[in-house]
Order: sequence, then C-alpha cells, then structure tokens
Amino acid sequence: MSGKSTVACALSRELHYRGHHTYVLDGDNLRHGLNRDLSFKAEDRTENIRRVGEVAKLFADAGTICIASLISPYRRDRDACRALLPDSRFIEVFMDLPLELCEARDPKGLYKLARTGKIKGMDCL
Repeated sequence: MSGKSTVACALSRELHYRGHHTYVLDGDNLRHGLNRDLSFKAEDRTENIRRVGEVAKLFADAGTICIASLISPYRRDRDACRALLPDSRFIEVFMDLPLELCEARDPKGLYKLARTGKIKGMDCL
C-alpha cells in the first residue's frame, strides 16, 4: 500500500543494530488477530487505534520500543494514543502518497476489495 510496513521494519532493524529492543505492531497482522472483530467504519477504526495504543503502552512499560504501522486517519485517535504514553516517546510519521501509487502497491488487494464493495468504510477511496 503506502509502504508503512516496509518503513516500520526498516526502522526496527536499524534500532536493533543500535542495540535497542523493538517490536513492530503491524495493522494488517493485528486485524487478523486482536482486532479481527473490527471493520473499517469510523468507530471501529477508533477502537482499533485504541487497542493498539494500549498494547504499545504495555511494550513501552516493559522497556521495548514499539513501532506501530497503521492507517490512522483521525487526529483524535492519534492524540488519544499520545495521551496513553505520557512518559514515553510518541513519534508520529505521516506518509502522503498518491492514491494511484497506493493502489499499484496493494499486495493484499484491499483497494480492489474496497472498490468492489467487499470492504466497507475505507476512507482513503
């Protein structure tokens, strides 16, 4: 899609090489497990981000750098995660790519599913 997972994994590797313990929380993987009960509707996206924020807090409390690779379109959700981690560092990385490029890089076929109506609520289309 936009390269979020690629960037997250590259960052994790670099931090590991520098002696840091990291863990990547990938949105696609989380939607197959912890968040499989959630859709792409606004309220479910909010719950998805809330849950990931709580998990990231657990990692931070254990001294692990947590790198979360997610689509998070709502500022209020990102701000809520930031508030969960007041004593930890929260760095937001915004990736802005043309829709055409995201669709061309769509290894999971999510854009195609959204365009055919099989995924509801994907705000990016």
